[in-house]
Amino acid sequence: MSDDVSVVFAALSDSTRRRLFEQLLEQPHGRTATELADHASVSRQAIVKHLQLLANAGLAVAVRDGREVRYRASTDAALHASAWLSVRASAWDRRLAALEKGVRDARNSKSPTSRRR
Repeated sequence: MSDDVSVVFAALSDSTRRRLFEQLLEQPHGRTATELADHASVSRQAIVKHLQLLANAGLAVAVRDGREVRYRASTDAALHASAWLSVRASAWDRRLAALEKGVRDARNSKSPTSRRR
């Protein structure tokens, strides 16, 4: 797994960060840490640390807006991780289909007398 994908999955492994990322996705103009903390069960400082981790993973962008810093979602890293998962899922789908076919063929090739044992 590429390091970029690992960083994305690590960032999204925390439920608070997943919720923050989802909230950022809903607000195209971004939100401040204070706005996000108003609806969270953790402190503003904790929200800032989570947002920094999301930014380091490429999932958020911090933009200064006067005295405030607004955070917006950035989907490029998530799309890259999704593409990585899609490739792996396709490979597993092929493997499982081959296994299913092998089991079905093995069942069909057994004669009725061999099942009586």
